[in-house]
Amino acid sequence: MTVRRRLALTIFATGVLTALCVIATVLVAFQRFEHESTYYRASAFLDRVAAMHPDLFERHARAPGPFTEFLRTLVLFEPDSQLYLLDAQGTVLASTGEAKLPPGFKVTLGPVREALHQPPMPYVMGDDPERMDADAVIAAAPLRMGASDGSPAGYLYLVSHKPALPPGGLAMFGSAVGRPALALIAGVLLVSTLLALSIVAAVTQPLRQLSAAVNAVTRDGLDGAVPPALPELPARSGSSRDEFVQLASGFHTMLATLRRQWDALRRLDHFRREGVSNLSHDLRSPLTATVACLETLDGRWVGEPARADDRRLVEVALRNTRNAARLVRSLGDLALLDEPGFALRADVLDARELLGDIALRFQARAAAQGVTLEAEHGSEAMPPPRAALDVELFERAIANLVDNALRFVPAGGRITLSAHAANGEVRVQVADTGAGIAPEDLPQLFDRFYQSRRSVAPAMGEGGKGLGLAIVKRIAELHGGAVEVHSVPGVGTAVTLCLPAAGA
Repeated sequence: MTVRRRLALTIFATGVLTALCVIATVLVAFQRFEHESTYYRASAFLDRVAAMHPDLFERHARAPGPFTEFLRTLVLFEPDSQLYLLDAQGTVLASTGEAKLPPGFKVTLGPVREALHQPPMPYVMGDDPERMDADAVIAAAPLRMGASDGSPAGYLYLVSHKPALPPGGLAMFGSAVGRPALALIAGVLLVSTLLALSIVAAVTQPLRQLSAAVNAVTRDGLDGAVPPALPELPARSGSSRDEFVQLASGFHTMLATLRRQWDALRRLDHFRREGVSNLSHDLRSPLTATVACLETLDGRWVGEPARADDRRLVEVALRNTRNAARLVRSLGDLALLDEPGFALRADVLDARELLGDIALRFQARAAAQGVTLEAEHGSEAMPPPRAALDVELFERAIANLVDNALRFVPAGGRITLSAHAANGEVRVQVADTGAGIAPEDLPQLFDRFYQSRRSVAPAMGEGGKGLGLAIVKRIAELHGGAVEVHSVPGVGTAVTLCLPAAGA
């Protein structure tokens, strides 16, 4: 669910709950007002009766039957009320009700005493002798006999029933209360809806514009134009700008800073690639000429014992010059592969067939070192590992891995080339039984110019300076894949190129 819907639903639900709470509060307040008005009216009525007829106990003792009729005449103008004469223990002595109470019936005196408190209670709920399962608003007045000690001899006890709705009362209630309540709810909902729309528009519109701008930068990168969805900043003073305007201003500033830095980095990167490419191109010719001269000198001095020391110096110079030439070539190749406009010349091929050709190329060198080099052909039941490959670059990557393995696998070791398709990708692996790689070296293994001081001999070709594996990683990335390394020191190393399978 979007933020816009959440905000709208929250404000809408808040409006509904507010309307319901207002209606419930009004109903509770109305009921309380009704109870209080009933209680004060009943208390005033009992005070008048007690003041006008202080001999109620004597009259009841002389003639109980006529006394009951007398009590009924008192409540003729108090509808939905029943009057009781109680003794000091709460026993009902006389009643205006129609129900026949059992002899000795008592009401609870606790509410009666509460009704006699000064100042008076807001209202008191007590027993209704006719319906003992329901509370009713009650009032009480104390009665005394002759020269008593001040304690009441009994009480006048008035029970006010809740009046029943008259015929058509429900419709009247709906007209008087229901319709205004519904109108109140509709009004609150309307105001809440308008408020929700206003708040949602004010809150989410700038956020949506900023989100669109972020998505445009994510999609097009920092090379693209300024996203049209980016909100324009109002010309207001800094103190009056709200948080969203400040957020948009910060985003404008951040994006402008990132573009400036990106342009600077792009220019520096272009200068680096151009410099490396030019340097590689300029150094290749003199290095090639130097190698040719050194090889000529070495050939001339063959069989001359007096030139033995000179030949050893020439061999060292020749070896290092060749290594320098390979390093220069690798630098040029990396600069070329890093060019944004570099494109692969890919064809869909079976990777196993190319592995066989590479194994044949290194077979003589491996045999001279006493290392077994083989390319697995795989099973016919397995799907062929077909992928869109640039043959030249792919062979360059595998050759770098094999060359690196040959330099670290001792005599009697084994190097295995394999390829298989699984889960929509082709996994090409070069595994060896060499010295392995220390765990702390694995994270930086494909970093350019990184050289482990534990297992890599210096000046041993492009791999000795970390460029061979960097080229392998770049070639895998250009093919849309990645490189994985698994190595156990003393056991061996397996480097795997994970490439998308053809048609995946």
